[in-house]
Formats: sequence, structure tokens, C-alpha cells
Amino acid sequence: MKRWPFRQLPSSQLPDPDDPNWERALINSMAVEFLRDQRRGRRWGLFFKLAALAYVVVLLAVVYAGNLSESVGAGKEHTALVKVDGMIASDSDASADKIITALRKAFKEEKAKGVILRINSPGGSPVQSGYVNDEIRRLKNKYPDKPVYAVAVDACASGAYYIAVAADEIYVDKASLIGSIGVRIGSFGFSRAMEELGIERRLLVAGEHKGILDPFAPLEPFDQEFIQRLLDGLHQQFIDAVKEGRGDRLAQNDELFSGLFWTGAESVELGLADGLGSSSFVARDLIGAEEIVTYSRKRDILEKLTEQLGTSIASTWARLIGAEGMVSLR
Repeated sequence: MKRWPFRQLPSSQLPDPDDPNWERALINSMAVEFLRDQRRGRRWGLFFKLAALAYVVVLLAVVYAGNLSESVGAGKEHTALVKVDGMIASDSDASADKIITALRKAFKEEKAKGVILRINSPGGSPVQSGYVNDEIRRLKNKYPDKPVYAVAVDACASGAYYIAVAADEIYVDKASLIGSIGVRIGSFGFSRAMEELGIERRLLVAGEHKGILDPFAPLEPFDQEFIQRLLDGLHQQFIDAVKEGRGDRLAQNDELFSGLFWTGAESVELGLADGLGSSSFVARDLIGAEEIVTYSRKRDILEKLTEQLGTSIASTWARLIGAEGMVSLR
């Protein structure tokens, strides 16, 4: 049985045992001391609650300080900045949903004299890249007086370049990596290793080619031809988008669409980019509004944790069902 400790009363508060009413005096003393303890507990409880509230307020202030300052800056003429950072995928910061949402706000804002797509990405999903490319073209038609520029940082390759060619002009750093106009799909082949190890693969499918690109089975000629035809079709879509966006600025070079990539300085010579320059240069000298306001929404801590958990579950599920070999522009 759990015994609850009682606070011992100071000897100065103990009643005299010779007092005929000592029991009542003892009870009164204990009640008074109990009330004092209760008040102390409430004060400490209030202190901890206020401390926790202050911590939350400070945390929120840190998270949203950047957004607040940018909202204040958006009240005057400025250059709108939309970021394309990292792998382009539906569950990343560079998803089509996030980029398009920021682009629509930037084009709609009357105080934004122009839009910069600041790109630092090796590419990713052709579908996500295509969504953004199509939306930029739609917004340019809807807001013909608002220029849009793409500015490459470290990399603007493959799916990222697919997005960039929708801009009016592309600016790069001399050391940026630009191009990689191609499509890839990757997998592994373990069939010979399984034979040597005596491992039996048991895969049941409904549909003759449902197990295509199974890493534990030999690559059949039909499967290889089918996949290559698929990649060639996607590659041609990519090439058409580049030609539509760059037009006569492209150099006559057979290697442009080979999947190779070049430095920023070389990309200007090849017509893949229009010049060397940073976001600050474009805002100040081309758009004419040196103040830059970021329109890309920042995720809060809860969103990051939720997305990381969702991505982990999705990745695990993809591995279980054998969906590793996804098509990508990178």
C-alpha cells in the first residue's frame, strides 16, 4: 500500500499537549499549513504554465518572423521570388503544388513588378516539372506585362531546366550546372546472383508484363524495348518544351539533348541560358525593383514532421511493392 507523506509541522506550531483543546488546535494548524501548500502549488503551476506559453510564443515568433517581414515588404513595389529547391517531387518542398501556389500569388500581386524563379535542383518528376512549366506559360498569357526570369544557383538540371525554359529569360552563375536534357529509369539485376546462391524468386502477377523491371528476373528483350520506347516519348516531350521555350536562342549542337550538362558559362554560349547574373542582379537591373519578397510558403515544424513521417511510410511501401524504378528527369 502506498503511503502518502505528510508535511511535519514546525515545533513552534504544535499545540501544548496539556491544553484541553489541543486536538482542535492541532487540526487548525494542519489545515492552515495545508492551505499554504496549496497556494504555493498554484503559484508554481501558474509559473510553469506562463513559462510554457512564453516558450510557444517565442517559437512561433522565430518560425514566422521571416514571413512577417516579407509581408511588410510586400506593401511596396518589389520583385517576387519563388524558390525551386531540392528534388522535384510531389512530397517535397519543390512539389508542383507548392511552386504553383507561390507563382499564382506572385503574378496576382500588383506591387510585384516581376517574378524570379530561383532554382537549385537536380531535377525529379517529369509530371511535376510539366505541371509547373504549363502553369508558368498560362500565367504569362494572363499577365503579359509581368516578366518572369529563371535564375540558376548551383544546379538547374533535367526537370529543373524543364521548369526554367518556361521563363522569359534564364540567368546563371558561371559555375552553375545546366542542362541534362534527358530521361532515366534505374533498377538492378540480381538474377545471376540468385542462381548462384540457390534462391528461388516467387512472384505472382495478373497481367503478362506486370512484373516488368523486376530486379530478380532477367531483363527480357520485349521489356527493354517497351521501356526504351516509353523513355524516348518522354524525352521528346522534354525536347519540345525546351525548343518552345528557347526557340532560336539554342545553338545548333547535336549534344544539347543527349543528357549532358554544362557550366553556366558554357550554357550561355550554347543558348541554354541568356547571361550570367544572380537574383539581386535580375531584380535590380532587369526588373527594376531591388526589394525582393519571397512568395514560397515556409513549412512549420508540425508540417515538416508530418511530411517526413508520410514520406517514410510511402518509401517503405514502395520498396515492398517493388516501385523503385520510377521515371525521373535527373
